[in-house]
Amino acid sequence: QVQLVESGGGLVQAGGSLRLSCAASERSIRINVMNWYRQAPGKQREFVASLPAHGSIMYADSVKGRFTISGDNAQNMVWLQMNSLKPEDTAVYYCNAVTYTDDYWGQGTQVTVSS
Repeated sequence: QVQLVESGGGLVQAGGSLRLSCAASERSIRINVMNWYRQAPGKQREFVASLPAHGSIMYADSVKGRFTISGDNAQNMVWLQMNSLKPEDTAVYYCNAVTYTDDYWGQGTQVTVSS
């Protein structure tokens, strides 16, 4: 069973930055795409950014120009650099890895942006 471990969340003031990390426990599995999602209190989980092994990086409109996703395919790691954070970015951020046969989720890391 592959586990995804996120880190890097915390409390930051509006305008600040945070960098989230996600590492898969198994480096030998072939991951097709790694994603970041987030879920704010009382809201549904929403897509944030996507890093495919092949193809174009994608971002939600709400984070374009502020967030940057990057990764190391050989290490099965992905990062999310978040700049110019806004209070509406407050949420639990989840890492997601998709293979040909499975869909894995991390436990989530809390990001809180104060105004």
